[in-house]
Amino acid sequence: MAMSASSSLTASSYSFPFTKSSSNPIPIFSCSFPLKHHTLLPNLKSSPPRFVPASGAAATPTTSIEIEKSPISATPSKVLPFRVGHGFDLHRLEPGYPLIIGGINIPHDRGCEAHSDGDVLLHCVVDAILGALGLPDIGQIFPDSDPKWKGCDSSVFVHESVRLMHEAGYDIGNLDATLILQRPKLSPHKDAIKANLSALLGVDASVVNIKAKTHEKVDSLGENRSIAAHTVVLLMKK
Repeated sequence: MAMSASSSLTASSYSFPFTKSSSNPIPIFSCSFPLKHHTLLPNLKSSPPRFVPASGAAATPTTSIEIEKSPISATPSKVLPFRVGHGFDLHRLEPGYPLIIGGINIPHDRGCEAHSDGDVLLHCVVDAILGALGLPDIGQIFPDSDPKWKGCDSSVFVHESVRLMHEAGYDIGNLDATLILQRPKLSPHKDAIKANLSALLGVDASVVNIKAKTHEKVDSLGENRSIAAHTVVLLMKK
């Protein structure tokens, strides 16, 4: 019995007839089995975002770098009442670098080795916002291969992600971040980190939560050789 393949994505059915034999006079009947057919989709290629130097834009107080509005569309393909994003970042800790967390310089004998200022918290906050909007990650929008971002204050990245968020019609509902490092203890600095992050995001401090965990002396995080952060953000439609 020959069957012809369908190119549609909808389910169809095929009938398998059962015939009667001369010795067993069973009426002819048929049964249908649903089958799904799949169509190969063409490969979709996207070009990396391109930033054009700004002209006449107001300088950001924390840095001399200026950026023009991103050519990436900040309007999600589907308008939802809320959107959730997750961000993660990790950096090596090396002597001779400042340790900057949430825009606050933390006294320590080593800091983050990175292309920009290595602010692990701000980087993962940016990724969480971009992820909630369905946009490319921070490494694609601000690539470390671009000398423009060498040593850049990470507040620039936060301001741009917030601009894209507002352009898409969303506000921050709440943000929850977890920092993972063995040393130093962040308890004396959490209030300052929270206040600065809230100011950068333009939200009340009550919707921002900062937690800090050690890694129980396990692997590079627990051996004071790296620092990591996770962030979850809820965006609410305006």
